[in-house]
Amino acid sequence: MPAGGARIAVLGAGSWGTALAILLARNGHEIRLWGHEPGPAALLQKERENRHFLPGIPFPENLTSSADLAWSIRGADEILVVVPSHAFASVLQQIHAISPEPASLSWATKGLEPDSLRLLHEVARAQFPGADLAVVSGPTFAAEVAKGMPTAITVASSNPEHAAHMADYLHSDTFRAYTSDDIIGVQIGGAAKNVMAIAAGMSDGLKFGANARAALITRGLAEITRLGLALGGQHDTFMGLAGLGDLVLTCTDNLSRNRRMGLALAEGLSIKAARERIGQEVEGLAAARDFRSKAETLGVEMPITEQVHRIIYEGVDPATAVRTLLGREQKPETG
Repeated sequence: MPAGGARIAVLGAGSWGTALAILLARNGHEIRLWGHEPGPAALLQKERENRHFLPGIPFPENLTSSADLAWSIRGADEILVVVPSHAFASVLQQIHAISPEPASLSWATKGLEPDSLRLLHEVARAQFPGADLAVVSGPTFAAEVAKGMPTAITVASSNPEHAAHMADYLHSDTFRAYTSDDIIGVQIGGAAKNVMAIAAGMSDGLKFGANARAALITRGLAEITRLGLALGGQHDTFMGLAGLGDLVLTCTDNLSRNRRMGLALAEGLSIKAARERIGQEVEGLAAARDFRSKAETLGVEMPITEQVHRIIYEGVDPATAVRTLLGREQKPETG
């Protein structure tokens, strides 16, 4: 183990999990990168890079890949979960079977638990009531982080010491980690923006122009903020990295899988064909369903989310949905 470094288990060997594992290893920590499939995990260890998601970026010597979860989390100072939201609860259950009371747990997963619509800190708290919990979120593309390009994120926890420890693990000359105590707001901002990115991609794919994109981003932020406040988030969070920053990034750059999904839908591709073209998890698809349900339960108005849901799950034509948004009743511009 590197002198002064921590032992960190990064669970999830997709693009984002691998990028964070590389960053943490470069920062001098001993990293155990877990992937749930033995074959691909062994290939990562053999090739010393993730050729599928991050080709050409070598693993540091202090990064080891394995499909053995027990080995990966044994003796870990921190467990960082980076799996899709639909797999989050299952991975936590597997952790619990091996280590019922880990001291701390963090995640960089964005989304809600399917069906229950719980925020992920609620899922984690139910599984590990005594653990310190933290979420890592912000405007990030995995490839840029893995390449060491300048990035800033937020680490939120109800325990300031845990947030500070996790931020310290991540912080480097090119990666700045801020801390927050708004674990709810940071999660909502990081997950709901994926729905807005699909909408922005569709708008651009339909050649509606920069004006329409700016309007979608601005009004998208308003509805994300409404929902976040209703759930107990803090207003300032949505003006920061995990809110506005992440929203702008994912709505405007084609590295965003959710934006590319919107572009593909505008092109006339089916969801299945668009998924195959993108080749990675597109969290905004489930988020559109989940946040629509959450908003209905809370009585929060989310018109963009509603129209994205109609396109994905009801087969409404994207151009028709955008016209519906533009044709809504005139009203003052309030939050």
